[in-house]
Amino acid sequence: MKSALETLSPTRVKMTVEVPFEELKPSLDAAFKHIGEQIQVPGFRRGKVPARIIEQRVGRAAVLEEAVNNALPQFYGQALEEHSVRPLGQPEISDLTVPMADGDDLSFVIEVDKRPEIELPDFSGIELTVDEVKVEDSDVEERLDALRARFGTLVTVERAVQDGDFVSIDLSALIDGEQIDSVKGVSYEVGSGNMLDGLDEALVGLSADETTQFSAPLAGGEHEGKQAECTVTVTAVKQRELPELDDEFAQLASEFDTLDELRADIARSAENDKKFGQGVAARDKLLEAILDRVEVPVPEAVIEAEIHSHLEQEGRLEDDEHRAEVDESTRKALRTQLLLDAVAEQQEVEVGQQELIEFLVMSSQQYGMDPNAFAKSIDEEGQIPAMVAEVARRKALATVLEKVAVKDTAGNVVDLNAAVPGTEEDESDKDEIEVEAVEVGEVEAVEATADEAGPASASVATDADAVGKSDEADEKADV
Repeated sequence: MKSALETLSPTRVKMTVEVPFEELKPSLDAAFKHIGEQIQVPGFRRGKVPARIIEQRVGRAAVLEEAVNNALPQFYGQALEEHSVRPLGQPEISDLTVPMADGDDLSFVIEVDKRPEIELPDFSGIELTVDEVKVEDSDVEERLDALRARFGTLVTVERAVQDGDFVSIDLSALIDGEQIDSVKGVSYEVGSGNMLDGLDEALVGLSADETTQFSAPLAGGEHEGKQAECTVTVTAVKQRELPELDDEFAQLASEFDTLDELRADIARSAENDKKFGQGVAARDKLLEAILDRVEVPVPEAVIEAEIHSHLEQEGRLEDDEHRAEVDESTRKALRTQLLLDAVAEQQEVEVGQQELIEFLVMSSQQYGMDPNAFAKSIDEEGQIPAMVAEVARRKALATVLEKVAVKDTAGNVVDLNAAVPGTEEDESDKDEIEVEAVEVGEVEAVEATADEAGPASASVATDADAVGKSDEADEKADV
């Protein structure tokens, strides 16, 4: 097989491939055999029909179609390997010439998007500035108030509703005079804003057994987004009474004997959280700094396909304003993935089985799933390589973070390794999933580089902050 490469752009190539008849013949013979097993010819046993008879019965074109379709992936793969092309997306085949007679060659042209070559800078020259760690009295008091609220009691009061009260309500919604939904005895915290727009404003000032009406767009169901006429009746008003801040409360709410000891522990916790925040901020600023310094071309066809898929799922293909937002976030997400893949290769990042397991545990928590059930689902969907690639990207960014200078706003050098390790509960979760991980296909014995895990072609996240921005547990684990 011979192939020639033409670079159309930094992210797209064209390969012209010529395959001698001798190299295609095994596929042609296999096609004759397969078709011969499917047809019945008088005088011949099934599977023993000569090739010339098969050709007379079904036509050479049918045999060539099967042979070429089966052989193309092999020759395409050989061309990719010969020219060290790492594809992104599906190839486009044109100018296909099939051998209509024995001895003729097979030829075709393939265009495909590819991973661009990325020139990385000297990371040691990057300097980052993050906020100084300062624990104010207000930080401690805020956490103490939250702890007191957990141990507070709700007491019925005979007065009008105020912001922050807890109320029991009956609520109904009408659209065009037809009742769409109705609930009774629902408990709701006024000011939380987690039910209907306008509900908080409608409740404030009402007393028990009073009713009012307001208009609001429905938040879910088949009528989501439609304007409804809502009626709310307050059946009870309650306020939270907080326990006194004293040694007795410290003993109730913690393992400490005195309030001073509890305050000191809360201050340490607040300080640790702020240190975690420094690490997260440094990581995010580093990513932005690298993206600003490095040109990462992205394939337009891949971007357009992802945008179309995203908008089609939302039913918003004609929404030009939203399309522009998705376009921007998709481009940034793919640039980020390609960049971190390149960093992972440069730094020779490898992903071990335990690292993958830890990532699966964190991801399962975000979806509220059992870790083993989540791992099994991911494996069945063929997403393990994508997960390995994501872990490699995170490790790559963490590796670079160790090479840059990080200072706080006061000029102090920041030690990003000062983070508190995971809790014992986290470790027990890891052990739990590890017990069953060997049952889950590709989770078993993973030792892969970022390239082996697969480039960003597996998927493109449309969240611009897709790499390294999730919930607090995820952030802490990455630092």
